Amino acid sequence: MPPGIMTLAADKATLSPANTGFMLICTALVMLMTPALAFFYGGMVRVKSVLNMLMMSFISLGIVTVLWVLYGFGLAFGQDNGGFLGWTGDFAGLGGIGLTELWGTTTIPIYVFAVFQLMFAVITPALISGALADRVKFTAWALFIALWATVVYFPVAHWVWAEGGWLFDLGVIDFAGGTAVHINAGAAALGVILVVGKRIGFKKDPMRPHSLPLVMLGAGLLWFGWFGFNAGSWLNNDDGVGAVAFVNTQVATAAAMLGWLGYEKLRHGSFTTLGAASGAVAGLVAITPACGAVSPLGAIAVGVIAGVLCAMAVGLKYRFGYDDSLDVVGVHLVGGVVGSLLIGLFATGGVQSDAKGLFYGGGLEQLGKQAVGVVCVLSYSLVVSFLLAKIIDWVMGFRVSEDEEVAGVDQAAHAETAYDFGGTGGGAVARPGAGAVAGGAPSHGDGPGRSKRQDTAAASGKAPGSGETSASGKEKRVDA
Repeated sequence: MPPGIMTLAADKATLSPANTGFMLICTALVMLMTPALAFFYGGMVRVKSVLNMLMMSFISLGIVTVLWVLYGFGLAFGQDNGGFLGWTGDFAGLGGIGLTELWGTTTIPIYVFAVFQLMFAVITPALISGALADRVKFTAWALFIALWATVVYFPVAHWVWAEGGWLFDLGVIDFAGGTAVHINAGAAALGVILVVGKRIGFKKDPMRPHSLPLVMLGAGLLWFGWFGFNAGSWLNNDDGVGAVAFVNTQVATAAAMLGWLGYEKLRHGSFTTLGAASGAVAGLVAITPACGAVSPLGAIAVGVIAGVLCAMAVGLKYRFGYDDSLDVVGVHLVGGVVGSLLIGLFATGGVQSDAKGLFYGGGLEQLGKQAVGVVCVLSYSLVVSFLLAKIIDWVMGFRVSEDEEVAGVDQAAHAETAYDFGGTGGGAVARPGAGAVAGGAPSHGDGPGRSKRQDTAAASGKAPGSGETSASGKEKRVDA
């Protein structure tokens, strides 16, 4: 039997068709977020790596789904063993579960809860992929997903969300994944980056997004799917808590977008499309743990603070010299930390629980609990992810060869290209000088704003990879 509080027979919950249907819809919305993430990341990379970026997200749907059915659900949500890991034999293979057997004291079947949580397990390793764009072996990445999900995600999900999990019992609030998803993925991204190293040309060559419309499409679909991500995490639609989470998701995301754009205008002089998309995602990340604890006014504060701090954080890679290609660390790690800690300030005590933050008379107790959750998940994920990446690099090599990286990971790993520039159909390889990359757009690869070198290149009307000399006087490599 699944973990859950025992109730008297007279009070035993019964299956609710309404809540079951609601959760199935939320599950489908969360599943959509992984392809949405693929579009979001895919638009931000250079044209020679688009398909690889898409596949790094899509492969998670395959690998994690199978592992979840075999043993992942049991490890994450099975009967607690010492607060750190779960296991229930009936959950292995999802074979010993009745069709209408309910999850704990909820009114939804175990199968529905299992597949809803599966979608969280799928998207979390996919988030890591944005930090590794352009330079890792697809086979090494697939192996990393399998190992990381097993030894990092499944245990951390148990700590945070399962009854008996040590962070759950401590009272750490994480409504939908600030620690288990975003801090977990962001810390893992940093750990792997330290192993695989920087892209060729990092801080030297322009690495602008090849398709901002694709980025905006991905961001819009993420925003849409996130309503299921957050509102569905309450597992029912009976008491209004899910409705508050839904409202707070919208409010914080909007506020974060404005906060990012405001910072961007003051710091770099422009309101960019990429800034709007990135700010929205930063708000979604930050409100994820807090959406069931704060009021809509608190959600505005969470959003604005996260938007500004994440916009500032994306430039840290230049100061510290780590190549986080698409700013997974700057957005997901920083955004997750901000959202989790702000619960300790803005929790009202009137939504998901009676825990109050500092500004609502709760003192520093909840802030301390949140800090413990943040530090422990971050540290565990960072260290274990670094070690896993080291082992994979030692056994099979994590990174593609220099020639493959320069030519493009799409051809090396998938024998395809995203666009047919030759007019022959079937994904022809772009020729030097074909103008494969759209110019003029700022990118995460070059910070939140446009550099002088980028402006010069854009003003000249020359596309990256044209063989022309850049503003720095250095010859550009073919970028298509």
